[in-house]
Amino acid sequence: MESRREEAGPQGLASALVEAGALTTDWLSAFASVPRELFVPDRIWPGIADGTRQGALVSRVDDPGAWRAAVYSDIPLTTQWDDGAHRGDGLGTTPSSSSSMPRMVCAMLADLDVAGMRAGGRVLEVGTGTGWNAGLLAHRLGGGNVVSVEYDAGVARTAVGNLRRAGLSPAVVVGDGRLGCGTGAPYSRIVATCSVREVPGEWLVQAEDGAVIVAPWGTGYGGEAIVRLRVEGGVASGPFSRSSAFMRLRQHRAARPPFAAYLKGRRWPADGERRTTALSPADTGSWIAQFAIGLRVPGIFWRAERYEGGAYTLWLYADDTASWATADHVPRGGGEFEVVQSGARRLWDEVEDAFGWWDRHGRPGFERFGLTVEASRTGRAEQHAWLDDPARSWPVGRLGPHG
Repeated sequence: MESRREEAGPQGLASALVEAGALTTDWLSAFASVPRELFVPDRIWPGIADGTRQGALVSRVDDPGAWRAAVYSDIPLTTQWDDGAHRGDGLGTTPSSSSSMPRMVCAMLADLDVAGMRAGGRVLEVGTGTGWNAGLLAHRLGGGNVVSVEYDAGVARTAVGNLRRAGLSPAVVVGDGRLGCGTGAPYSRIVATCSVREVPGEWLVQAEDGAVIVAPWGTGYGGEAIVRLRVEGGVASGPFSRSSAFMRLRQHRAARPPFAAYLKGRRWPADGERRTTALSPADTGSWIAQFAIGLRVPGIFWRAERYEGGAYTLWLYADDTASWATADHVPRGGGEFEVVQSGARRLWDEVEDAFGWWDRHGRPGFERFGLTVEASRTGRAEQHAWLDDPARSWPVGRLGPHG
C-alpha cells in the first residue's frame, strides 16, 4: 500500500489516461500545468469508476498519503453531500458536488474538440464544481474565453479560490445552468459536467452555428450516456458515445411521489391484475437496458424491494400516481415471473414491449443511439431520440417506434 501511495502523482495518472486513450496529446500541457490536487478539498469520499457508490471519508490531515493516492486515482471524488447540509464524517444521503473521474473529464474535453473552434471562440461550462475542468479549459484557451456557471454559491466561491491559486481566471457565474450565460454568448462550445434530462433551449439559443455541445444525458427511467451534438440552424443533433453516471443538474432532479400514493392504503395486490412473463426483471436492470426503455416509455420510474437469497420485487410507478406494477424475481425460480399491474397504463407491458424492441435490434449499445434537439416556440427544446439513423427518430417522452 505504501509503495502505491509513493507512486501516486500526476505523471502516473497522466500515463494511465494516455494509455486508456482518454488523455490526448493536445491536452497534456494543460493536464500537467493544472494538477487535480489544487482543486480537491481536504475531506473527500472516494468513489468507484461507475460513479454510483462512495467509500469512507479520506482526510488529508489524518492520512495525506491516502488522500494523494485518491486524488491521483482514476476515480470520482465526492466533495459535498445533500447540497451542503450534511455534516460529519459519514456518508450523506445524496452526493451533490464532486471532482469527476479523470478519464471522463479528459474524454469529454476530447469530444469538445476545442482545436476546431474558430479563433476567439468561447466555451460555456455548466457545473463548475471544484473548478478543475474550467481550469483545464482556461489554461488551454485563456481565461477570457471560458465562462462557467455554478448554481451553488458556496461551491462557486471555493472553485474561484482554487482557480486563483492555480493562476487561472475564467469567468465563474452563480446561476441556473439551464439558462446558460447570455452575456458571454455566442459560444463555440458548451460542456456540462452534470447530467440533464433534456438539453435546455437556452443552450441552443446561445450556441453559434457549428457549435458543439457535450453533455451527460439520462432518461427518467434510468441509464445515462455522453451525447455530442453539432448545432446548425438552431437544431442540435449527434450520437451518444459512452456510458456515464454524473450527478443531475439540480433543476432536473426527479421529484418522486411517495410510494404510499399508489396503493392508497390498500394491501398489495389491491386491485391489480395478475399475469406471468418470460422476461426476467433482472434483464431490464442493466444501465443500457434502462436507457433504451427510458427512451421509449414516458413518465415512469422504478425501485427494487429486496429479500433474502437474492429475490426481489421490481416496482414500476407512473409519475402521475395513477398506475403501478410489480414483477417478482426469484433466482433459479424457472422461466416464468409473476406480474401484477394496476391503473390505466399497464406499466410492465410497456417495459416489456420496449425491452423487446431493444432486443430485436440486437441490444445496441449507447453508441448506436443519438439525439436531435430543436428549440420550440414555448422555449423548451423538443427532443427526439434515434437509433442508427437520425431520419427515423421519435419524440423522447412518448411511446417510441415499434418494429
